Amino acid sequence: MGRVSDDTRGQRATTGPARPAPRPTGPQRPLYVSGLVGALWCVGIGLAVLVTITLAGWIAAPRTALGHGLPGVFRTAVNFWLVSHHAGFSYGGGRIGLLPLGLLVLPGVLLHRSGGWIIRSAGAARSSRRGVLHVAIALAVPYAALAGLLALAASSPRVKPSAWQALLTCFLVAAIAGGLGAARALVASRGRVRSGLGALLRLLPPRAGSLVIGVTGALAVLLGSGAILVGASLALHMSEATRQYDMLAPGIVGTVLLLVVELAYLPNAVIWGASYAIGPGFAVGAGSSVSATGVFLDSVPVFPPLAALPDPGPAPALSLVALAAPFLAGIIGGTLTMRALPTRGYEIAPLWGFATGALTGGVAAVLAALSGGPLGGARMATVGPSAWQVGLLAALEVGISAALAAWLTNWRIQRRPEAPPARPVPPRAPAPAPAPAPRTQPKQTGPYTPPLMEFEEAEPILTPRRQARRRPRPQEEARAETAEPETEATPEAPEPEEVRELTEPLPAEAPAPNGDGPTENRGGAIYVLRNDPRD
Repeated sequence: MGRVSDDTRGQRATTGPARPAPRPTGPQRPLYVSGLVGALWCVGIGLAVLVTITLAGWIAAPRTALGHGLPGVFRTAVNFWLVSHHAGFSYGGGRIGLLPLGLLVLPGVLLHRSGGWIIRSAGAARSSRRGVLHVAIALAVPYAALAGLLALAASSPRVKPSAWQALLTCFLVAAIAGGLGAARALVASRGRVRSGLGALLRLLPPRAGSLVIGVTGALAVLLGSGAILVGASLALHMSEATRQYDMLAPGIVGTVLLLVVELAYLPNAVIWGASYAIGPGFAVGAGSSVSATGVFLDSVPVFPPLAALPDPGPAPALSLVALAAPFLAGIIGGTLTMRALPTRGYEIAPLWGFATGALTGGVAAVLAALSGGPLGGARMATVGPSAWQVGLLAALEVGISAALAAWLTNWRIQRRPEAPPARPVPPRAPAPAPAPAPRTQPKQTGPYTPPLMEFEEAEPILTPRRQARRRPRPQEEARAETAEPETEATPEAPEPEEVRELTEPLPAEAPAPNGDGPTENRGGAIYVLRNDPRD
């Protein structure tokens, strides 16, 4: 009663008017040639932006800070470009792996647009799910090869980029961003689409799409709680952030560059806050810990965003409220999963809810690993949250609450009465034709035009004649005498006829007719015709 199966909901999600895929307007080139062109375009624009920023910093900062001469500036810009893809490098006696996630926006946007352009230039031959995969590979392979060459070219005795990380991370970033751009362009050619996530959901199977919706909702709650924690803590420690800024004394250009770096590290700080809400917290150096169980810190680098760290000792009591965020994320994730696609069996719904929590834990572990990393050698070799601890606790906390929420949501959906089938809408009857307008008599404009006369049907003056009675013949009279006398039937009186008055509208200025002039008999009425005296 009121149950909706997976297949039925999947059919509803895929129904709709489909538009033909756009055909290329120009000459069609091979796919991998388009991929190479798109990769060169993304690398060139990305390097141009970072070289400009690096050159401005090189002018404002000491000459040796960002390299010796213009070749050194170019190597530094290439290293920044590799860092924007999350490829680490070695500097002096340690390795730098704590990289800003905010810089991923620049190559991500460029690769997203390039993926859409490639699939549009390929035309109808690539208008399928497999075509999206081909476009992603065609863009990622040359992009990763160019990144490896740039890593080798930017290597110096002091700074050595990791070539294998450059190949791996650039390939993944190009494949994901370019694939999403191609998927959005493909779906947009068939209908209206608002975001890349909506395009991805239309290409995925129904059940996979429901899991993506649930995981996205759960991650939004976790990251939102982390952002609230970071913002509240930074507001409480604003005086310490101001003191560290005064210690750096960056100047005008340095302040702008410092603001850019702080914004680039903002996603890392949000993920650290989410790790605190999940439970394990994070570390700022070996032997340190910032979690709900307590705060243990040593010396911290001078960086204004690090002023948001709580003071050593017990965790702030207000921050313990954030520990409810994983359970709230599980409730929202399980509810969204079942609302997107309910299931027939009551015992299957909790399994799908727990699968949502497990996938959320996996994504949280990846984000925790990307947000942290070494910051040199010795004690600062351990910075950030532990990926496996964050992933495990997130999978358990989010998974259990998501399983309960999924079961309850699916049970409520199954108990709903089935909606009656929609009645066919009858076709609209054509509108009746407008009635013809009554004819109006033309106006008399001439001075000698006689007035029109209206006549009514005249009633006869004389009554109709009665039929004369026929005299009986002698033979009939003899028969009548011998026959029995019959009672004569009384004749019925004739019905009075309706008397109508004869009216003759005359103009106001004309005198009443007298006996002069010619006459005319019309329907039993006698009319006197007179000429107009104005004649």
